[in-house]
Amino acid sequence: MLTFTDPDDNETQNDYSGHASRVVRGPISDQQRIDLESFTADGGTVLFVPAPDSGPDATLAGATVTDVLPRTEWFITLAERPERVRLDGEVPITSELLTLSVNDSTVAVAATTSVRFEHRPTILVRSVGGGRILTTGVTDIAALGRHTTLRPYLERLSQEVFTTQPTSDLGVGVVGYGPFGGMGYLHGLAATETEGLALTAAADNAPERLVAAQKDFPALNAHPDATSLAADPSVDIAIIATPPVFHAELGLQLLRAGKHVVVEKPMCLRAEDADLLIKTAQQMDRVITVHQSRRWDQDWLAVQRLIAQQRLGEVFNIETFVGGFEHPCRAWHSEESISGGAVYDWGSHHVDWIIQQYGSAPKRVLCSAHTRVWHDTTNADQLSLWMQWPDGKEATFRQSDVCAIRRPKFHIEGTAGTLEGHYQPVSQPSITPGRGYRNAISHHAEAPVELLLASYDGDHGIIHSTVSPAPHPGWAFHRNLADHLILGEPLAVQPEQSRDVVAVLEAAHRSGANGGELIELG
Repeated sequence: MLTFTDPDDNETQNDYSGHASRVVRGPISDQQRIDLESFTADGGTVLFVPAPDSGPDATLAGATVTDVLPRTEWFITLAERPERVRLDGEVPITSELLTLSVNDSTVAVAATTSVRFEHRPTILVRSVGGGRILTTGVTDIAALGRHTTLRPYLERLSQEVFTTQPTSDLGVGVVGYGPFGGMGYLHGLAATETEGLALTAAADNAPERLVAAQKDFPALNAHPDATSLAADPSVDIAIIATPPVFHAELGLQLLRAGKHVVVEKPMCLRAEDADLLIKTAQQMDRVITVHQSRRWDQDWLAVQRLIAQQRLGEVFNIETFVGGFEHPCRAWHSEESISGGAVYDWGSHHVDWIIQQYGSAPKRVLCSAHTRVWHDTTNADQLSLWMQWPDGKEATFRQSDVCAIRRPKFHIEGTAGTLEGHYQPVSQPSITPGRGYRNAISHHAEAPVELLLASYDGDHGIIHSTVSPAPHPGWAFHRNLADHLILGEPLAVQPEQSRDVVAVLEAAHRSGANGGELIELG
């Protein structure tokens, strides 16, 4: 895996041993060049930002720097190479830019940038032995590491041989198609609009839903149950979109039938079941992952970007909330024996956010749960889940059906600033002939929120800035799944990560049932 961590100092930069890849900024010495070429010849990869007017830099890159251009938005055009497959051909990035002139016949131009209508080389590939020297004129390494196109492109360029085999679309089958506009329709739409995937089948125990599925997607095969779908040779990937209580059983069945499996969140209700699913997938040489779709929410992407840019400093407290004051749904979502309990619903997303940001599962969990208003359901009315990490970092997720003034969706504290985002009602008023005034109200959690960042300046005091949600990422989960199965790209949602989420949710549910017992996780 190619690293995108900038060297902190010359000592780090000069240590080339024990790493598969290095990031190096010029200028370098002749001895450093020799060491780097030796490292590369042994199979290593160097991501190199050259300095102008440096002989050793020009020799290592096989190119010289022709211009140093200011930091702004530049459009990078990928060369027609195998590594470009399934990637956008031209993408923007904000960075200082170096343009390059190739002076070595062994160097290939992998990308160019249009500068005043002239395309100039900005990413080069030089093979040395079993490794690669990737010279980049995009000098912001952190931006490259975050980029959804340039990062995988550079990672592919670092491989000694990158080949793609022609393949037919991978067939997708949905178990639990559900009502119109539900998860079955969502996955069908995603498979239809994602290169490399095709919706081929759906299973549901309600005949009317299968009729609806075939109306939505006329070419799919309709199955009365998962057993029938598991025997369908057109299905390569089975997506389980049933209530959580069935996830583990169905996942095992479909894995053993030779299908790759995607499970709707949560992965399952118990950590031991998650372990068995992961073990079975390994034994069957199949992929299992979880549709943690809200990792790609536009506001959460903006939160991650701000944190990655150190705008908050070191984050040490994360608080998230979802809910309001209204009667909970009267379907399986509110029935503990089917849903697993209230914390398994939105908590599956929010705990995943928090764990991903902190990089590991918490060590201590405590959950306070209330049932005080809605006595016709078995889920709690309100819960507050507190988590703590070994270094003292903490997080709290709150979910409520009895909170008449909504808390912020995000309240995140760091050593350099605080970030908040507040829900806003989403409604569509209209006047319809014969019916008069109508106001369609959408769920408050479906709209991305605007973020307020407050930073401390010793001379000025508190400085406020507003940050809009990130651009919509499209079908990012499904695209990654296809890239993983077709090209071997890293899987975005590793099953072990979702297993950690289940372990926290399981402990939280037990804590809430026991009056807020403090639970230590192993």
